[in-house]
Amino acid sequence: MAGTGLLFALFVLAHMYGNLKLLVSEQAYNTYAEHLRTFGVPMLPNSGLLWILRAVLIVALIVHVYAAVTLWARASGARSVRYAVKKAVAQSASSKTMRWGGVFILVFLVWHLLEFTIVKIDVSGKGATGNNPYRLVVDSFQTPWLTLIYVLAMLALYMHLAHGVFSAQQTLGWTSSARTYRQAQIIGHVVAGIVVLGFLIPPLAILVGLVK
Repeated sequence: MAGTGLLFALFVLAHMYGNLKLLVSEQAYNTYAEHLRTFGVPMLPNSGLLWILRAVLIVALIVHVYAAVTLWARASGARSVRYAVKKAVAQSASSKTMRWGGVFILVFLVWHLLEFTIVKIDVSGKGATGNNPYRLVVDSFQTPWLTLIYVLAMLALYMHLAHGVFSAQQTLGWTSSARTYRQAQIIGHVVAGIVVLGFLIPPLAILVGLVK
């Protein structure tokens, strides 16, 4: 779970970088999107790299969800008789919402892929198509309810990522002292903050009219 989690952290950082191309220009974003499809051609077929990345991420997602369900089941079955008094000692808000936050992120991910990759759903009704990725994204985030869902998803991602990056470091044995334990917590929040801030800037800039 730690390994796949770190893989996803690297992916969202790269995805965030691509999204920020929206702030440069329509041409910059569309060129970036086209380059992803043509990267490696002719050694790879058109969109070959994207399909390789998708396959790796799908396998990683299956492993990640399986590990999460397995750990959840182990935690639930670790003690047949519940404690009379249960105290949440040093349990952060992130860890408390880790499971259901993950479910929410998974549901959002399915919708996100349907909207921008698989089906290319035009929620704005302005007729945007996949032939112009920039226009599809901008028209979508000019729709307030969709932007609100996106913001909520990013808040869930922050909680999940902050605790996940910290937990991965702990699993890998990088928190052997009080100092490194605290450093791991800080790293988790910094990584999550950078990712979520980077993801939120483009849709909010679109919503308020700074990007059109």
